[in-house]
Amino acid sequence: MRLLLFTMLLSCSALAASQTLQVKIADRKDFDSDYSYVVPGHFSSTSNASANCSATEYSASCSGNGSTAGTSTSSYMIPFHVRGATLTLALPDGRTAVVNCESKFAERMAGPRGNHRSCRVPLVNDIEANFHGDKAKLEWVVSLDGKKKQSETYKVIAILDKPKD
Repeated sequence: MRLLLFTMLLSCSALAASQTLQVKIADRKDFDSDYSYVVPGHFSSTSNASANCSATEYSASCSGNGSTAGTSTSSYMIPFHVRGATLTLALPDGRTAVVNCESKFAERMAGPRGNHRSCRVPLVNDIEANFHGDKAKLEWVVSLDGKKKQSETYKVIAILDKPKD
């Protein structure tokens, strides 16, 4: 009984520690050799518009106004080198997650170089990410009916704050 209770508590705490989000891929790079990753710049804007119209039996009159405000951040280099697939993910709250995946071990009896496969990189921009500790399991649809999905686990390199207004 104690073992069952302990197992249930452990599984509940593990589930509570993960978070699944719908994210957009803002940038992707994939190289077999080491490279310095540059997080792309970001621009966001908000527009407001209004119009007033009045009409009489023989005429109509309209007036309106609008405004747009924007913020931007410049790109910057992450201070270490990466290898493999690196993605910048736009999170729903405005922050950005940078994730990386090096090649994975896959036993093929082909020696050290032949026993690796490249990481799966989504070709679509809208994906689901399950964050758990320093890992992000990315999942995306690969079929017309939406039932077939592919996934890959990436390491979280950085979570960047959203741009200041």
